[in-house]
Amino acid sequence: MAKKTVASLQSGGGKQHTKVIKMVKSPKSGAYIFKEEVVHNDQVKTFFEKE
Repeated sequence: MAKKTVASLQSGGGKQHTKVIKMVKSPKSGAYIFKEEVVHNDQVKTFFEKE
């Protein structure tokens, strides 16, 4: 099933998007959490700049 998803992303303009993962410290517990998003290649820098 994963192969179909990857194939549809590549043929449907998926090469213009990137999955980004950002490590953020939780203010509540102090532990680190990970925020994952799929963003357009032009917006990768802005994703990491915002908090």
